[in-house]
Amino acid sequence: GVNRRGVTTAQLLAEANNVELVTLFSPEHGLQGKLDIPEIADGHDSQTGVKIFSLYGKSRKPTAQSLEDIDALVFDIQDIGARFYTYISTMGHAMQAASEQEIEFVVLDRPNPINGVDIAGPILDPGRESFVGFHPIPIRHGSTVGELARLFQHERKWELELTVIPVEGWQRTDFFDQTGLLWVNPSPNMRCMTQALLYPGIGLLEMTNLSVGRGTDTPFEVIGAPWLAGIEFAAQLNALQLPGVGFVPIRFTPETSKFQGELCGGICILITDRARFESVRTGLEIARQLRLAYPEAWEMDRYDRLLSSKRTWKSIREAKDVRDIEASHRAGLERFRARRAPWLLYE
Repeated sequence: GVNRRGVTTAQLLAEANNVELVTLFSPEHGLQGKLDIPEIADGHDSQTGVKIFSLYGKSRKPTAQSLEDIDALVFDIQDIGARFYTYISTMGHAMQAASEQEIEFVVLDRPNPINGVDIAGPILDPGRESFVGFHPIPIRHGSTVGELARLFQHERKWELELTVIPVEGWQRTDFFDQTGLLWVNPSPNMRCMTQALLYPGIGLLEMTNLSVGRGTDTPFEVIGAPWLAGIEFAAQLNALQLPGVGFVPIRFTPETSKFQGELCGGICILITDRARFESVRTGLEIARQLRLAYPEAWEMDRYDRLLSSKRTWKSIREAKDVRDIEASHRAGLERFRARRAPWLLYE
Protein backbone atom coordinates (compact mmCIF):
# COMPACT_ATOMS: atom_id res chain seq x y z
CA GLY A 1 0.00 0.00 0.00
CA VAL A 2 1.21 3.48 -0.95
CA ASN A 3 -0.36 6.91 -1.07
CA ARG A 4 -0.66 8.91 -4.29
CA ARG A 5 2.88 10.27 -3.77
CA GLY A 6 4.31 6.76 -3.44
CA VAL A 7 4.89 6.85 0.33
CA THR A 8 4.18 3.46 1.90
CA THR A 9 1.32 3.06 4.34
CA ALA A 10 3.80 1.49 6.78
CA GLN A 11 5.94 4.63 6.74
CA LEU A 12 2.91 6.91 7.06
CA LEU A 13 1.70 5.00 10.12
CA ALA A 14 5.18 4.83 11.64
CA GLU A 15 5.50 8.62 11.39
CA ALA A 16 1.91 9.47 12.37
CA ASN A 17 1.15 11.23 15.63
CA ASN A 18 -0.78 9.24 18.24
CA VAL A 19 -0.09 5.98 16.40
CA GLU A 20 2.41 3.28 17.32
CA LEU A 21 3.18 0.88 14.49
CA VAL A 22 3.72 -2.40 16.35
CA THR A 23 3.77 -5.13 13.71
CA LEU A 24 3.50 -5.65 9.96
CA PHE A 25 1.88 -8.63 8.23
CA SER A 26 2.81 -9.63 4.69
CA PRO A 27 0.64 -11.54 2.15
CA GLU A 28 1.50 -14.06 -0.58
CA HIS A 29 3.95 -11.88 -2.48
CA GLY A 30 5.64 -10.23 0.49
CA LEU A 31 5.38 -6.74 1.94
CA GLN A 32 6.29 -5.06 -1.37
CA GLY A 33 4.49 -7.50 -3.67
CA LYS A 34 7.76 -8.58 -5.30
CA LEU A 35 8.22 -12.19 -4.18
CA ASP A 36 7.04 -15.24 -6.13
CA ILE A 37 8.14 -18.18 -3.99
CA PRO A 38 6.27 -21.11 -2.36
CA GLU A 39 6.73 -19.88 1.22
CA ILE A 40 7.79 -16.60 2.80
CA ALA A 41 9.53 -16.36 6.19
CA ASP A 42 8.99 -13.79 8.92
CA GLY A 43 11.39 -10.86 8.90
CA HIS A 44 11.94 -7.20 9.73
CA ASP A 45 11.06 -4.13 7.67
CA SER A 46 14.23 -2.18 6.84
CA GLN A 47 12.23 1.02 6.38
CA THR A 48 10.52 1.09 9.78
CA GLY A 49 12.46 -1.54 11.75
CA VAL A 50 9.19 -3.27 12.63
CA LYS A 51 8.75 -7.04 12.86
CA ILE A 52 7.04 -8.65 9.83
CA PHE A 53 4.89 -11.73 10.31
CA SER A 54 4.38 -13.64 7.07
CA LEU A 55 0.86 -14.77 6.26
CA TYR A 56 2.22 -16.93 3.46
CA GLY A 57 4.43 -19.21 5.51
CA LYS A 58 3.75 -21.49 8.46
CA SER A 59 0.44 -19.73 9.02
CA ARG A 60 -1.96 -17.93 6.69
CA LYS A 61 -3.88 -16.41 9.55
CA PRO A 62 -2.47 -14.06 12.22
CA THR A 63 -1.79 -15.99 15.41
CA ALA A 64 -2.83 -14.82 18.87
CA GLN A 65 0.86 -14.31 19.67
CA SER A 66 1.45 -12.14 16.61
CA LEU A 67 -1.53 -9.96 17.58
CA GLU A 68 -0.31 -9.22 21.12
CA ASP A 69 -0.18 -5.50 22.00
CA ILE A 70 -2.24 -4.59 18.92
CA ASP A 71 -5.36 -2.42 19.27
CA ALA A 72 -6.27 -2.31 15.59
CA LEU A 73 -5.37 -4.32 12.52
CA VAL A 74 -5.20 -2.23 9.32
CA PHE A 75 -5.63 -3.83 5.87
CA ASP A 76 -4.26 -1.87 2.91
CA ILE A 77 -3.57 -4.12 -0.08
CA GLN A 78 -4.57 -3.60 -3.73
CA ASP A 79 -6.82 -6.39 -5.00
CA ILE A 80 -7.39 -7.04 -8.71
CA GLY A 81 -11.01 -8.21 -8.73
CA ALA A 82 -10.79 -12.02 -9.06
CA ARG A 83 -11.96 -14.50 -6.42
CA PHE A 84 -8.79 -16.62 -6.59
CA TYR A 85 -6.33 -13.71 -6.18
CA THR A 86 -5.33 -14.47 -2.61
CA TYR A 87 -5.26 -11.03 -0.98
CA ILE A 88 -8.98 -11.15 -0.18
CA SER A 89 -8.40 -14.55 1.46
CA THR A 90 -5.66 -12.99 3.58
CA MET A 91 -8.08 -10.22 4.53
CA GLY A 92 -10.73 -12.77 5.50
CA HIS A 93 -8.33 -14.78 7.67
CA ALA A 94 -7.10 -11.57 9.32
CA MET A 95 -10.67 -10.44 10.00
CA GLN A 96 -11.44 -13.78 11.63
CA ALA A 97 -8.32 -13.52 13.81
CA ALA A 98 -9.23 -9.94 14.80
CA SER A 99 -12.73 -11.10 15.73
CA GLU A 100 -11.35 -13.91 17.90
CA GLN A 101 -8.90 -11.57 19.66
CA GLU A 102 -11.42 -8.69 19.94
CA ILE A 103 -9.25 -6.34 17.91
CA GLU A 104 -10.63 -3.55 15.72
CA PHE A 105 -10.23 -4.13 11.97
CA VAL A 106 -9.76 -1.20 9.58
CA VAL A 107 -9.83 -1.49 5.80
CA LEU A 108 -8.23 1.32 3.80
CA ASP A 109 -10.30 0.74 0.69
CA ARG A 110 -8.91 0.83 -2.85
CA PRO A 111 -10.57 0.76 -6.28
CA ASN A 112 -11.43 -2.45 -8.03
CA PRO A 113 -9.06 -1.91 -10.99
CA ILE A 114 -11.28 -3.76 -13.49
CA ASN A 115 -14.42 -1.80 -12.42
CA GLY A 116 -17.06 -2.44 -9.80
CA VAL A 117 -19.94 -3.20 -12.16
CA ASP A 118 -19.13 -6.39 -14.05
CA ILE A 119 -19.52 -9.71 -12.28
CA ALA A 120 -19.16 -13.10 -13.94
CA GLY A 121 -18.54 -16.79 -13.49
CA PRO A 122 -19.85 -19.46 -11.18
CA ILE A 123 -20.25 -19.00 -7.44
CA LEU A 124 -17.80 -21.08 -5.43
CA ASP A 125 -19.25 -24.53 -4.70
CA PRO A 126 -20.41 -25.03 -1.07
CA GLY A 127 -17.67 -26.66 0.97
CA ARG A 128 -14.95 -25.76 -1.55
CA GLU A 129 -13.54 -22.87 0.49
CA SER A 130 -9.74 -22.60 0.29
CA PHE A 131 -6.92 -20.04 0.13
CA VAL A 132 -7.85 -19.47 -3.55
CA GLY A 133 -11.56 -19.35 -2.73
CA PHE A 134 -12.25 -17.85 0.67
CA HIS A 135 -15.98 -17.20 0.32
CA PRO A 136 -18.89 -18.16 -2.01
CA ILE A 137 -18.60 -15.29 -4.50
CA PRO A 138 -18.28 -15.27 -8.31
CA ILE A 139 -14.92 -15.43 -10.11
CA ARG A 140 -15.18 -11.77 -11.09
CA HIS A 141 -16.77 -10.20 -8.04
CA GLY A 142 -17.04 -6.52 -9.04
CA SER A 143 -16.43 -5.32 -5.49
CA THR A 144 -13.80 -3.42 -3.55
CA VAL A 145 -11.99 -5.04 -0.63
CA GLY A 146 -13.94 -2.79 1.73
CA GLU A 147 -17.26 -3.96 0.32
CA LEU A 148 -16.12 -7.59 0.52
CA ALA A 149 -15.05 -7.06 4.14
CA ARG A 150 -18.57 -5.84 4.99
CA LEU A 151 -20.09 -8.82 3.17
CA PHE A 152 -17.72 -11.30 4.87
CA GLN A 153 -18.47 -9.93 8.34
CA HIS A 154 -22.22 -10.17 7.79
CA GLU A 155 -22.26 -13.62 6.20
CA ARG A 156 -19.63 -15.14 8.50
CA LYS A 157 -21.38 -13.57 11.51
CA TRP A 158 -18.14 -12.31 13.01
CA GLU A 159 -18.43 -10.11 16.07
CA LEU A 160 -15.96 -7.51 14.90
CA GLU A 161 -15.51 -3.76 15.12
CA LEU A 162 -15.05 -3.13 11.39
CA THR A 163 -14.26 0.28 9.90
CA VAL A 164 -13.93 0.81 6.15
CA ILE A 165 -12.30 4.05 5.00
CA PRO A 166 -13.87 4.64 1.56
CA VAL A 167 -12.08 5.71 -1.60
CA GLU A 168 -12.85 9.33 -2.50
CA GLY A 169 -13.98 10.04 -6.04
CA TRP A 170 -14.14 6.48 -7.36
CA GLN A 171 -17.22 5.40 -9.30
CA ARG A 172 -18.19 1.79 -9.96
CA THR A 173 -17.71 2.15 -13.71
CA ASP A 174 -14.10 3.38 -13.33
CA PHE A 175 -11.15 1.29 -14.44
CA PHE A 176 -7.83 1.87 -12.69
CA ASP A 177 -6.40 4.04 -15.47
CA GLN A 178 -9.28 6.48 -14.90
CA THR A 179 -8.28 7.12 -11.27
CA GLY A 180 -5.01 9.00 -11.80
CA LEU A 181 -3.44 6.75 -9.16
CA LEU A 182 0.02 5.23 -9.38
CA TRP A 183 0.05 1.62 -10.62
CA VAL A 184 2.12 -0.48 -8.21
CA ASN A 185 2.48 -4.14 -9.20
CA PRO A 186 0.39 -5.99 -6.57
CA SER A 187 2.31 -9.15 -7.49
CA PRO A 188 5.31 -9.81 -9.75
CA ASN A 189 3.24 -11.04 -12.71
CA MET A 190 0.50 -8.40 -12.47
CA ARG A 191 2.24 -5.56 -14.26
CA CYS A 192 -0.51 -3.56 -15.91
CA MET A 193 -4.23 -3.07 -16.11
CA THR A 194 -4.53 -5.20 -19.25
CA GLN A 195 -3.17 -8.20 -17.34
CA ALA A 196 -5.57 -7.53 -14.45
CA LEU A 197 -8.50 -7.42 -16.88
CA LEU A 198 -7.46 -10.69 -18.52
CA TYR A 199 -6.68 -12.47 -15.27
CA PRO A 200 -10.17 -13.67 -14.14
CA GLY A 201 -10.48 -15.72 -17.34
CA ILE A 202 -6.89 -16.56 -18.27
CA GLY A 203 -5.75 -17.22 -14.69
CA LEU A 204 -8.20 -20.13 -14.54
CA LEU A 205 -6.00 -22.02 -17.02
CA GLU A 206 -2.73 -21.91 -15.15
CA MET A 207 -3.30 -24.93 -12.94
CA THR A 208 -3.41 -27.05 -16.11
CA ASN A 209 -0.52 -28.05 -18.39
CA LEU A 210 -0.47 -24.65 -20.11
CA SER A 211 1.85 -21.69 -19.74
CA VAL A 212 -0.04 -18.47 -19.07
CA GLY A 213 3.05 -16.41 -19.80
CA ARG A 214 4.87 -16.56 -16.48
CA GLY A 215 8.54 -16.23 -17.34
CA THR A 216 7.76 -13.86 -20.25
CA ASP A 217 7.36 -10.08 -20.46
CA THR A 218 3.57 -10.42 -20.83
CA PRO A 219 2.09 -12.78 -18.22
CA PHE A 220 -1.63 -13.52 -18.73
CA GLU A 221 -1.50 -11.88 -22.17
CA VAL A 222 -0.21 -15.08 -23.77
CA ILE A 223 -0.92 -18.77 -23.35
CA GLY A 224 0.78 -21.76 -24.92
CA ALA A 225 2.46 -25.14 -24.63
CA PRO A 226 4.95 -27.23 -26.64
CA TRP A 227 2.01 -29.29 -27.92
CA LEU A 228 -0.16 -26.33 -29.03
CA ALA A 229 -0.31 -25.17 -32.67
CA GLY A 230 -0.73 -21.42 -32.43
CA ILE A 231 -1.79 -20.64 -36.00
CA GLU A 232 -4.62 -23.16 -36.00
CA PHE A 233 -5.74 -22.35 -32.46
CA ALA A 234 -5.80 -18.57 -33.05
CA ALA A 235 -7.90 -19.13 -36.20
CA GLN A 236 -10.26 -21.40 -34.21
CA LEU A 237 -10.76 -18.68 -31.57
CA ASN A 238 -11.00 -15.75 -34.00
CA ALA A 239 -13.74 -17.58 -35.89
CA LEU A 240 -15.92 -17.27 -32.79
CA GLN A 241 -15.85 -13.45 -32.98
CA LEU A 242 -15.81 -13.03 -29.23
CA PRO A 243 -16.67 -9.46 -28.18
CA GLY A 244 -13.78 -7.05 -27.69
CA VAL A 245 -10.92 -9.50 -28.17
CA GLY A 246 -8.68 -10.97 -30.88
CA PHE A 247 -6.01 -13.66 -30.95
CA VAL A 248 -2.61 -13.64 -32.64
CA PRO A 249 -0.55 -16.84 -33.11
CA ILE A 250 2.90 -16.68 -31.51
CA ARG A 251 5.82 -18.77 -30.34
CA PHE A 252 7.53 -18.06 -27.03
CA THR A 253 10.01 -19.63 -24.63
CA PRO A 254 9.37 -18.99 -20.91
CA GLU A 255 12.55 -18.07 -19.04
CA THR A 256 11.10 -19.36 -15.75
CA SER A 257 8.06 -21.25 -14.47
CA LYS A 258 6.13 -23.81 -16.53
CA PHE A 259 7.89 -25.01 -19.72
CA GLN A 260 11.02 -23.08 -18.74
CA GLY A 261 13.41 -23.07 -21.70
CA GLU A 262 10.95 -24.91 -23.98
CA LEU A 263 9.60 -23.47 -27.21
CA CYS A 264 5.81 -23.12 -26.93
CA GLY A 265 3.23 -22.59 -29.60
CA GLY A 266 0.48 -20.30 -28.45
CA ILE A 267 -1.61 -17.18 -28.79
CA CYS A 268 -1.38 -13.56 -27.72
CA ILE A 269 -4.70 -12.20 -26.46
CA LEU A 270 -5.47 -8.64 -27.60
CA ILE A 271 -8.23 -6.66 -25.94
CA THR A 272 -9.67 -4.52 -28.74
CA ASP A 273 -12.64 -3.02 -26.86
CA ARG A 274 -12.61 -3.30 -23.10
CA ALA A 275 -16.19 -2.02 -22.83
CA ARG A 276 -17.34 -5.18 -24.64
CA PHE A 277 -14.63 -7.60 -23.51
CA GLU A 278 -15.76 -10.34 -21.10
CA SER A 279 -12.80 -11.90 -19.32
CA VAL A 280 -14.48 -14.94 -17.78
CA ARG A 281 -16.46 -15.73 -20.93
CA THR A 282 -13.24 -15.55 -22.98
CA GLY A 283 -11.43 -17.83 -20.54
CA LEU A 284 -14.23 -20.39 -20.60
CA GLU A 285 -14.35 -20.32 -24.39
CA ILE A 286 -10.58 -20.86 -24.61
CA ALA A 287 -10.97 -23.84 -22.27
CA ARG A 288 -13.83 -25.23 -24.38
CA GLN A 289 -11.81 -24.87 -27.58
CA LEU A 290 -8.82 -26.57 -25.94
CA ARG A 291 -11.12 -29.44 -25.02
CA LEU A 292 -12.34 -29.69 -28.62
CA ALA A 293 -8.93 -29.36 -30.29
CA TYR A 294 -6.73 -31.16 -27.74
CA PRO A 295 -8.89 -33.66 -25.81
CA GLU A 296 -5.81 -35.80 -25.04
CA ALA A 297 -2.99 -33.26 -24.82
CA TRP A 298 -4.77 -30.71 -22.61
CA GLU A 299 -4.98 -32.13 -19.08
CA MET A 300 -8.09 -30.46 -17.71
CA ASP A 301 -8.52 -32.19 -14.35
CA ARG A 302 -6.91 -29.28 -12.48
CA TYR A 303 -8.95 -26.70 -14.37
CA ASP A 304 -11.43 -26.96 -11.50
CA ARG A 305 -8.85 -25.90 -8.90
CA LEU A 306 -9.54 -22.18 -9.38
CA LEU A 307 -12.90 -22.58 -11.11
CA SER A 308 -14.25 -24.34 -7.99
CA SER A 309 -17.49 -25.29 -9.74
CA LYS A 310 -17.98 -28.95 -10.58
CA ARG A 311 -20.96 -28.22 -12.79
CA THR A 312 -19.02 -25.69 -14.88
CA TRP A 313 -15.98 -27.98 -15.09
CA LYS A 314 -18.18 -30.87 -16.25
CA SER A 315 -19.78 -28.62 -18.88
CA ILE A 316 -16.34 -27.68 -20.25
CA ARG A 317 -15.35 -31.34 -20.29
CA GLU A 318 -18.47 -32.03 -22.36
CA ALA A 319 -17.64 -29.00 -24.58
CA LYS A 320 -21.06 -27.43 -24.02
CA ASP A 321 -21.85 -24.07 -25.58
CA VAL A 322 -20.42 -21.30 -23.38
CA ARG A 323 -23.66 -19.33 -23.65
CA ASP A 324 -25.43 -22.27 -22.02
CA ILE A 325 -22.72 -22.44 -19.35
CA GLU A 326 -23.15 -18.72 -18.65
CA ALA A 327 -26.91 -19.20 -18.42
CA SER A 328 -26.32 -21.77 -15.67
CA HIS A 329 -24.48 -19.09 -13.67
CA ARG A 330 -27.21 -16.46 -14.01
CA ALA A 331 -29.32 -17.33 -10.97
CA GLY A 332 -26.28 -17.51 -8.71
CA LEU A 333 -25.04 -14.13 -9.94
CA GLU A 334 -28.45 -12.53 -9.33
CA ARG A 335 -28.46 -13.92 -5.80
CA PHE A 336 -24.95 -12.54 -5.30
CA ARG A 337 -26.07 -9.09 -6.48
CA ALA A 338 -28.82 -9.18 -3.86
CA ARG A 339 -26.45 -10.48 -1.16
CA ARG A 340 -23.87 -7.75 -1.70
CA ALA A 341 -26.29 -4.85 -2.33
CA PRO A 342 -26.58 -3.76 1.36
CA TRP A 343 -22.79 -3.59 1.68
CA LEU A 344 -21.89 -1.54 -1.37
CA LEU A 345 -20.17 1.80 -0.73
CA TYR A 346 -20.06 3.44 -4.17
CA GLU A 347 -22.47 4.53 -6.88
